[in-house]
Amino acid sequence: MQDTAQTRGYRRIATEEAWAPAELVQRYLKLLESGTHNDPGFANLWGFFGQSSSPRARDLLHRIQDMEQRRLADMDAAGIDMQLLMLTAPGVQMFDAATACDMAISANDQVAEVIRRHPTRFAGLCAFAPHAPEAAAREIERSVNRLGLKGALVNSHTQGEYLDDQKYDPIFAACEALDVPLYIHPNSPSPQMVQPFLSRCLDAAIYGFQAETGLHVLRLIVSGVFDRFPKLKVVLGHLGEGLPFWLYRIDFMHAGIVRSNRSEGVKPLLRKPSDYLRENFWYTTSGMAWEPSIRFVQQNMGHDRVMYAMDYPYQYVPEEVRAMDKLDLRPEQKHQFFEGNAAKLFRL
Repeated sequence: MQDTAQTRGYRRIATEEAWAPAELVQRYLKLLESGTHNDPGFANLWGFFGQSSSPRARDLLHRIQDMEQRRLADMDAAGIDMQLLMLTAPGVQMFDAATACDMAISANDQVAEVIRRHPTRFAGLCAFAPHAPEAAAREIERSVNRLGLKGALVNSHTQGEYLDDQKYDPIFAACEALDVPLYIHPNSPSPQMVQPFLSRCLDAAIYGFQAETGLHVLRLIVSGVFDRFPKLKVVLGHLGEGLPFWLYRIDFMHAGIVRSNRSEGVKPLLRKPSDYLRENFWYTTSGMAWEPSIRFVQQNMGHDRVMYAMDYPYQYVPEEVRAMDKLDLRPEQKHQFFEGNAAKLFRL
């Protein structure tokens, strides 16, 4: 029997799939060549993918910029019906605010045009410049209302700053008012965090990404962002950057810090940290095609909170799709996993 969405009963929607316009890649290369940045994590990540002659780096650089012919062929070969496109890390966040705003607008226009040409194969999230919060809110509104994009993407910290500072509240207010999700994708650890990772090349997806992004999310929760924006929807990749496995300890230690009045930066919240992680967050499997972990997150965060993702092109493994098809799930749960949750959350 031919493998189609009709025969299997669900579309396979991959919900964390990276892309990069040529202009962004060229700006990264110029930054690396000029040495005018102060971000060792960026230099290590894009120094490899942007400048290395290794087959992995060359292949990634080609795939991430090809928005149609090769990408669609790769999707067909893997059995992916639709990709949710997002601008690769660190996105526009490496640049000054004015430049980042302009680049975000350009990137969003470009991805919207690709989606217009292939509306059944692609959907997308908008980029924005967090370090210009009011302009970021306007760009999120434009991208959703005029371009038809399905939410917003931030590549975690912006030049060492996190979104728990209340000056960034316009970003959350825009997402909440539009009822669209904010996807918090990893970035390399910030300059003040990255040094112990570098000598063993632990700064990227092997560990640094999840350590940095998990830190960012806990900062948001502990700072009270979700008490100020109770309907805010956030998506995390890589099965939650490790946080679902730490729920008990996070709750226990947070309660102790609050009771002892240990820190000015930690005040009582309306709910336990684990409550926010269960009620305000959704999780994708990007890069984590491992049944024990997937089942753990489904069981502890909810089957309605977990969505399939591949992490293309960084982790293009076509055979994982068939392995995910074999997950021990009831038919309605498998539909949720591959299509239903993503279709509902992103309105696909």
